[in-house]
Amino acid sequence: MAATLKRDVREAILVAAREAAMAYGYGGINFRDLAEAVGIKAASINYYFANKAILGEAVARRYWEDIARDLEAISTDAQNPMEALRQYPSIFRLSLERNNRMCLSSFMATEYDALPEQVLKEVQSFADVNTTWLREQLVGAKLVEPKDGETRARAIYAAVAGAQIIARSRSDINLFDSLIRSYQESGLLPN
Repeated sequence: MAATLKRDVREAILVAAREAAMAYGYGGINFRDLAEAVGIKAASINYYFANKAILGEAVARRYWEDIARDLEAISTDAQNPMEALRQYPSIFRLSLERNNRMCLSSFMATEYDALPEQVLKEVQSFADVNTTWLREQLVGAKLVEPKDGETRARAIYAAVAGAQIIARSRSDINLFDSLIRSYQESGLLPN
């Protein structure tokens, strides 16, 4: 019973910290606010996460692990790599659909100078997971040669993440959709 409660509280802290980071970045992770959201004392968070850097690392790691599973599901459910590539922007769109939130890793990446090393490593892992998946799909769809896959994958990742940033700054999900269509029309993303 106690182990289950401990796991539930830890999970609630991670969820609340993820929401805070998607809205305000790493700087928005505040133990007092998280404690209020979870319904515990602020000092109790230290029992689960000794400091903000350890919590930020856990949140960023969980985020890229979740996205890796989402990307795998897209690969599994899609009929082919081309269809998987068409579905890719939907992952970023989902954040915007949730009260104009932004990809946690994109938000944290903008805080590069303020991030502890272990948090930055997890943020970079998110980019690596995305570009590796994109490269595999691009090569599988025969859109690029294997030697060119990394560059094209990074361009797509940067473009889609950038579209999310621009759309969020205007609180306009239609702007995101318009930018994605322009990437498709220009050939960066498959149509």
